[in-house]
Amino acid sequence: MIFSAAEVADIVDGTVSGPPTEVEGATIDSRSVPPGSLFVPIVAERDGHDFITGALANGAAAYLTSRPAKGGTAIVVGDTAEALTRLGIASRDRLSGAVVGVTGSVGKTSVKDLLLAAVGSVRQAHANPASFNNELGLPLTLVNAPAHTEIAVLEMGARGVGHIAELCGIGRPTVGVVTCVAGAHTELFGSLDGVAQGKGELVEALPAAGTAVLNADDHRVLAMRSRTEASVLTFGTDADVSVRNLRLDGDMRSRFTLATPWGSADVALSLAGAHMAFNAAAAVAAGGAVGVGLEDLVRGLEGAGASAWRMEVASSPSGATIINDAYNANPTSVRAALAALLATDRKRRTAVLGVMAELGPEHVAEHVAIAAEFVAAGVRLIAVDAADYGSGAEHVATIEEAAERLGRLDSGDAVLVKGSRVAALERLAMVLLGRPVAH
Repeated sequence: MIFSAAEVADIVDGTVSGPPTEVEGATIDSRSVPPGSLFVPIVAERDGHDFITGALANGAAAYLTSRPAKGGTAIVVGDTAEALTRLGIASRDRLSGAVVGVTGSVGKTSVKDLLLAAVGSVRQAHANPASFNNELGLPLTLVNAPAHTEIAVLEMGARGVGHIAELCGIGRPTVGVVTCVAGAHTELFGSLDGVAQGKGELVEALPAAGTAVLNADDHRVLAMRSRTEASVLTFGTDADVSVRNLRLDGDMRSRFTLATPWGSADVALSLAGAHMAFNAAAAVAAGGAVGVGLEDLVRGLEGAGASAWRMEVASSPSGATIINDAYNANPTSVRAALAALLATDRKRRTAVLGVMAELGPEHVAEHVAIAAEFVAAGVRLIAVDAADYGSGAEHVATIEEAAERLGRLDSGDAVLVKGSRVAALERLAMVLLGRPVAH
């Protein structure tokens, strides 16, 4: 979105200091400033105001500040984060097309990526980059939407009851997708029922003319149909949009048929894992709800990629298959990754797992259960700094030790790398692939 500095000041109840100018989009990262954008310094562990000079040097046209102006064009406000929220709401006001909210314990980023690819084949579509799905990322996504956006896809994350409702107040979705309710962030929500309460805030926020897209295979999600005045479309194994004849090829890619209210279609995804077929079904349901035809949706799906570190499959220099699913982990997503690993045609299968964080009272039991499932499936399990996997795993303290324990890999090996964000196991995947490791 393009705003004059004066328009920004009016929206955020601020005061312009410096010459008049226009801004296009916004950023909170002074290191990667799109030329002509608005820099928003956030006060957190580090004070973004310390980086205003660098942001201007890197191409920012103006900046928000709750401190005295530092030259250039400033919009002086009481609170920069609150101002960003207001600017996000004003950007949402400019969108005349559909806005799709996507939430759930697992799969929301993949559904967002698939939906963007599916509708983007025929419509001007825009979505959150990566997982910019919180109280900062969502308004940034709206501010950075091109003015001609026809469909906006907003991933919505939550770390407690009430968070999704707050995000819906900014994004005002017309279609809402709930992927599943699972043991992710239960330490913060308190229970699975608490997770369901929080995720269901999305469907409660939908207008009566909107559409709720719900997972028919998850009873907690399906029960959300009673919490919305919107129409309901379901996806799953026996649903309005059904996955049928699902199979995986030797490279773990999904092949299946989608039966929908708009006809049936065969789909061949480039993404690994059977769970991606159900993410695709969710995307098709949402795409159909906003009026995109089935043939166009499938064409877009088949060219879809995924955000970084989500079931990325690549070959090491020695020919081993490395599955980098290291962005995050909870019991549901780890089991889905195990199913994908078992579908490979490689002779030796190994999983390197980090901790599954924020599981609350079930933390130890869930880790022990996961370890038992890997052992029962004949998968070698190496745990990195995660003692709670117990005696079923080989334990190491660092990624360097994990790489050493793996030993020499070749074309007969498939290695799954997965853990919660705090484990940062993507570094191990990069080592195995012979790529530079970021620190």
